[in-house]
Amino acid sequence: MTNNNFPIANFLDSKSLSNENHEVNSSFSAPRQNHFSTNDSFNKVELSEIRLEILRSIQKFVSTEKFDAFFANSMIIESVNSNEIVFCIASEFNKKMILEYYFELLKNSIQEVLKKEYQIKFIVSGQKSSSNAATVEKSKVEISNSESTYTINKAKTVKNMSFSINDLRPKTEEVMSGINSKYIERTQTPKTFHHVIDKKKTFESFVVGPSNNLAHASATAVSTRPGEVYSALYVYGGSGLGKTHLLHAIANKLLKTKPSLRIDITSANDFMSEMIDAFKNKDIVNFRKRYYENIDVLMIDDIHMMKDRSTTQNEFFHVFNELQRRRKQLVFTSDKEPKDITGLEDRIKTRLSSSLVVDIQQPDFETRVAILKQKATEENIYIPDDVIDLIASNVKSNIRELEGSLIKLGACASVFNIDIDLEIAKEQLKINPDNHQKTVNLETITKTVSKYLNIPVADIRSSARKKEITLARHISMYFSYYIGRFTYVQIGDYFGKRDHTSVMHGVNKIKDLQKKDTDFSNKLYEIETQF
Repeated sequence: MTNNNFPIANFLDSKSLSNENHEVNSSFSAPRQNHFSTNDSFNKVELSEIRLEILRSIQKFVSTEKFDAFFANSMIIESVNSNEIVFCIASEFNKKMILEYYFELLKNSIQEVLKKEYQIKFIVSGQKSSSNAATVEKSKVEISNSESTYTINKAKTVKNMSFSINDLRPKTEEVMSGINSKYIERTQTPKTFHHVIDKKKTFESFVVGPSNNLAHASATAVSTRPGEVYSALYVYGGSGLGKTHLLHAIANKLLKTKPSLRIDITSANDFMSEMIDAFKNKDIVNFRKRYYENIDVLMIDDIHMMKDRSTTQNEFFHVFNELQRRRKQLVFTSDKEPKDITGLEDRIKTRLSSSLVVDIQQPDFETRVAILKQKATEENIYIPDDVIDLIASNVKSNIRELEGSLIKLGACASVFNIDIDLEIAKEQLKINPDNHQKTVNLETITKTVSKYLNIPVADIRSSARKKEITLARHISMYFSYYIGRFTYVQIGDYFGKRDHTSVMHGVNKIKDLQKKDTDFSNKLYEIETQF
């Protein structure tokens, strides 16, 4: 329905056009009454009023946040002729969102206001022309349930090249670059330097799950009684799983409870660089004195980087022996167990293996969800549960990447002033919705478990009670509930018409096993990665 005060019908009926210079009101306000020409060529005031009527039609079906982001503050009409309407859109992102999710709504609104069907074209504000032609580089996008092919004009028109105050605002490419840089910054491996302790990395902010509970408990013990419980702690695991977080958590706890201790956090590369500088400056005596006498807790990140560095290994060997003799605390992290690091001298492997060696595995689904919720709270970012589940289902092996995805969505929500939903999350994180759907299929989940455990699907879905079959069934139920997001009733129907309480028992049994048995938790992760 259009505003009764606005004579849209006169667009095609009126014989005259006022020559008065009208001021175009950029805000979303009530239109003025005008008389319009018989053809479809309109002046700026008329185009503005057409836009306002189209916006009114769209506004009824779109949330306020998305209406402001994608339409009211983003879209203007460039021109209307006999069979074509051209819109100027603020960004490629907005254009893509309109094409994928709001195109039919826009098309219907145009038809409602102008009483006929138009071919729709888009141009994106701020894109430069690569030739002298008015428009360049066109691509066609087929819109489903439509007889027409709609052309998206990616280039800027000559008409658009005039300067306005809006040109002083950051371009869309710059905004998106800033959002992407937040993601890259969060996902990159951080550099650790002497005495720089990250106050945010504490035991309280470390999410504990089956994949890291032993490492967490060991680090907590070291922070409580440094040099007494375990004189050396060695934590290994893949990149981005929380090893460095534990180093800083130990340091933060010691700073709070034992502030007199002298703590040094460094990396293997920094240790080597410091040693090289000492040799160059003929100051190796002071280098050794600092490590031998002036450190109570030494933590070295990425110790495996000392491989193939014989001089560095020699100095480290003496530092290790001297600090251990003085009953000081040593903590190391690496991507491998000591015995698996090639290029490391046997005497160094022996020293490192004498430490308490614990590993951190990839986090399971529940832990990933907990990590995302914790980080969302820390960063004051609101992300719906279904989006959290989407990220946790698609980013499986790296906490840094998990957090980076969350930070990127938070930046997107802030910059575009919109609420993040599944569609926006999939677009921004480049998640293929078809691939995600494969992971939430009851049959696919059961087949994956069947293949991994070598137990037929028919047996898993049957009433058989053999121990190995029951375990496979419970694992399938667990993934169906937490990964597939199916209800207990739906899962029970699929697995032999079982009661929902039976499904609940099976899911809880797997959760308990996962918490108690690290090897079992690792097997669950291996199964999940095959979805």
